Amino acid sequence: MMARDNTETMAFRSDELRRDNIKQVLRLTKEALEERGYNAVNQLAGYLISNDPAYISSHRNARSIIQSVERYEIIEELVRSYLEEKK
Repeated sequence: MMARDNTETMAFRSDELRRDNIKQVLRLTKEALEERGYNAVNQLAGYLISNDPAYISSHRNARSIIQSVERYEIIEELVRSYLEEKK
């Protein structure tokens, strides 16, 4: 087994990390909304359309979590994911 050269420059994909973060934010928010008995799709859509955080419960800090990402970034990721799935 060869030893790894630790002086090599490591590249990471910031876009991939950003996308993974958005997915995690959506998952956590969905779980919190469902725990409270809400329809997560309806609540998230209401939030994304109106930018009104009242659509998101504060349960499990979901409101703060969803607001940690820009709305337009969430919408971009949802559209990207939908279109990639349809290929």
